[in-house]
Amino acid sequence: MKKTLLSTALLIAVCVSANAQFSLGIKGGVNFSNISANDVSSSTVTGYQAGAFARIGKSWYLQPELYVNGTGGQFSSASGTGKVTFTNINFPVLLGKSFGTKDLNFRLLAGPVLVDVMSRNESFSDGFNTTFKDFNLYKPHNYGFQAGAGIDFGSITADLRYQGGLDKINPKYGQVQNIWALSVGYKIL
Repeated sequence: MKKTLLSTALLIAVCVSANAQFSLGIKGGVNFSNISANDVSSSTVTGYQAGAFARIGKSWYLQPELYVNGTGGQFSSASGTGKVTFTNINFPVLLGKSFGTKDLNFRLLAGPVLVDVMSRNESFSDGFNTTFKDFNLYKPHNYGFQAGAGIDFGSITADLRYQGGLDKINPKYGQVQNIWALSVGYKIL
């Protein structure tokens, strides 16, 4: 993680010194996450996100981000119910295309995301735990993709994105996390 942060900082420094189009900002928003799993029904958990982004380029741009988010899922079966929530650090690196002017800009963006689980909170009924042993053996890291659209009004930015899991957060039960995220940001630079 330290190498990734150092590489990102170096890339930003090179782009700024080369007079490339560059912006840096903060963002926050709401997530609607779901964990699909074999043999159980699942439902959405509402969470949050807060962090920073950099945008390097003009018409085509690279947008690395670093933010904390809250995600999770609720489960039910004939044997009981359960809920798990995660606090994660996300590091997406997105490639985007801009359409419009500096004051009103529409964007499309997509790219990979690395998710590092910082903590989790879970509660499962006794019947659920008995039927689905090891249901809560979650991986500490996972990978996914993000794709979405955004709009900029001067220094204000808003994004709507979908995040899909590329690997299973618990392979035994086929659990994959999917997220819809709506965020608002402010470009500081």
